Amino acid sequence: MPIFNTYDGTALAYHVRGEGEPLVCLPGGAMRASTYLGDLGGLTAGRRLILLDLRGTGDSAVPADESTYRVDHQVADVEALRVHLGLERMDVLAHSAGGNLAQLYAAAHPDRLRRLVLVTPTCWAVDLDATPEQRLEAVRVRAGSEPYDTAIAAYERILTAAGTPTPADWREVMPLAYGRWDEAARAHLAASDGEKNPVAAAAYAGPGAFDPPATRAGLRGVTGEVLVLAGELDSNPTPALAADLAGLFLQGIVDVQAAGAHFPWLDDPQRFATRVEAFLATGA
Repeated sequence: MPIFNTYDGTALAYHVRGEGEPLVCLPGGAMRASTYLGDLGGLTAGRRLILLDLRGTGDSAVPADESTYRVDHQVADVEALRVHLGLERMDVLAHSAGGNLAQLYAAAHPDRLRRLVLVTPTCWAVDLDATPEQRLEAVRVRAGSEPYDTAIAAYERILTAAGTPTPADWREVMPLAYGRWDEAARAHLAASDGEKNPVAAAAYAGPGAFDPPATRAGLRGVTGEVLVLAGELDSNPTPALAADLAGLFLQGIVDVQAAGAHFPWLDDPQRFATRVEAFLATGA
């Protein structure tokens, strides 16, 4: 397990899997250890995955200053990793909340990116979000059987209730994050609590983290190609929102994985890995 010291002296760990050209991978969660990414559906067959444990997660150290959990401070961690790896330009893949870190990095260092893959990314950094109605429309297509009816009812409470959602509501909604609610999905979810840093997650998108107009302007300077990969069944982002994000890049494209949700490499590993590898190898 390699370790490097980032800009403020915090020791960050990353995990290397597979052989081939490097692909730097930024996890979501927010602030979940990179182990949940696994081999990204078999991308290790043709890529050397560099799976970064963000500060305070996985095998990385807790920073002396916990305010640096805020995502804009972590842009410098990604740049420090690039320098450590000796890469002039790099391919980057980011998932979910990690998509915001990738968007901020792209805006700050557009010349350091070769190709960028954003997998079911949230888009707080550029002030894009689906309405509650759009999110509910996306998940209601799964109504008519369990556990989806219970999950949809919980999601309705979360998105429309005046009060604070309960932990039980969030737990009940989680089958909607997976294209199939099978043993693999249940095990993936069960591991999540032990892989997250709740203090870091609370600070990640805290006040002052984002300047959407500046980030949008910075993204126009990204000359490399960008793939935004959405799940057909995902509600955050919806496929339409993913297309809006792709439109902020000069060479952005959206691809929607059929029957996929928020973790598309689990829903159809072969389809996911084939699509991502083809993009990284040849572009759009």
